[in-house]
Amino acid sequence: MTAEPQSDATAVSVKLNYATRGMKFPNDPEIIRGRVRKLLRNNQYELKETDAVLRIVKEGDVVMELGAGIGYMSTLVATKRAIKSVHSFEANPNLIPYIQSVHAANGVTNATVTNAVLGKRKGKVDFYVRDDLLGSSMTVLEGEIDPPGIKVDVLNTRQVMKDIAPNVLICDIEGAEVDLIPEMDLTGLRAAVIELHPQWIGPEGVNKVFRAFMEAGLAYYHRGSQGKVVCFRSEW
Repeated sequence: MTAEPQSDATAVSVKLNYATRGMKFPNDPEIIRGRVRKLLRNNQYELKETDAVLRIVKEGDVVMELGAGIGYMSTLVATKRAIKSVHSFEANPNLIPYIQSVHAANGVTNATVTNAVLGKRKGKVDFYVRDDLLGSSMTVLEGEIDPPGIKVDVLNTRQVMKDIAPNVLICDIEGAEVDLIPEMDLTGLRAAVIELHPQWIGPEGVNKVFRAFMEAGLAYYHRGSQGKVVCFRSEW
């Protein structure tokens, strides 16, 4: 499930640190607002993940991104590295047109975005959409009562990995990494950048994610890791 880019969006340049200069983001007040707008203006948006991604992504890579957000990371790798392609999966259908408009505004032609999540088997899953679109998730937060939910497609993880054959993984899926990462066939990856959410998955969940990568032959890469953003790679 995808949507057409918003051709009438007004693009504004936002200069960012870590060689992300020149990326453009359509001025959509429903998405570029509040904290997101402030971080973009102050050159602070996803700084740790940006640094990590630019350290590990190389020319010719096939990148899989889980949790596309505003299309920042997919645009970053497509414009700052001569990658073969980037394939993004985003659960929130309200973000799909915006992501596509970001790609269009930046002349990105080797990126795809799919409105779906990955899982053990195909089907549907509840996804809770919040006023803060980037805070939407598959989890009911503590204190929430009947949050607005929609059904999102679930695609088989192993089949998608087989079809795309990525060698780099970027993942920021609000705690769902604890269940998804161990289900993935990680053996074909050269490197990965994962934003962990220990506040939700706890120490056991963090260990579970680390164990999955280590069993696939990837080691913790300290130079690319900062706080909750951790890198793994198979070469030294």
